Amino acid sequence: MDSKTIRYKNTRHLVEQIGGVSNFAEKINKGQSQTSQFAGTNPIKGIGNKVAREIEEAFQKPHGWLDILHTEVELDNNIDLQNPLKIDGRLVPVISWVIAGTWTTIESIPSDTEFSEWLPPNSKCGKNGYGLIVRGESMCPRFEPEDRIYVNPDIPVSDLKTGDLVIVACEGEKEATFKKLVIESDGMYLEPLNPKWHEKIMELHEGCKLVGKVVGLYRDV
Repeated sequence: MDSKTIRYKNTRHLVEQIGGVSNFAEKINKGQSQTSQFAGTNPIKGIGNKVAREIEEAFQKPHGWLDILHTEVELDNNIDLQNPLKIDGRLVPVISWVIAGTWTTIESIPSDTEFSEWLPPNSKCGKNGYGLIVRGESMCPRFEPEDRIYVNPDIPVSDLKTGDLVIVACEGEKEATFKKLVIESDGMYLEPLNPKWHEKIMELHEGCKLVGKVVGLYRDV
């Protein structure tokens, strides 16, 4: 399910909770005609980041709430909605492979930064964890293109071992890369999981640094 559909489903849930589009429009301080365009039963446009954050603020939801499909929205009518499952912890922002190469802490990012997507909480990420969207087929079949992976940037390099999945940034490269780590007596190497990939193993040279360990996978079913 794409992010546009998730935002719409969550918004419609709020619309029904509050008693219709007119009440919803008043709640988010917008005109009913404008609101119907993205929150009505037949929307003609999607919900942008600015409006998504305004909806969350109006309904006192956490930042990024609208981007995660919530249990109470999807459950059938024969399920007990009085005790829905709750999402505990911090939502995890999905960032670009460019930003991943320089990411330090989430506090270092400007407060007005708009993340286009958030992942459900994952305690393994730590307080500065982030998500990435897998591109290419070098890590197939375990990781497919468009999979979302969780990354913890705070794990010390000394704690890493052969077989760990890591994010690496190298000088001269605009984007970080995702590979399996191999530690030998003469140095560290990067290896793709795809046995058919053209580059079998690459040395982790002086101009490269380990910027995070992959600690989880999020995939639509």
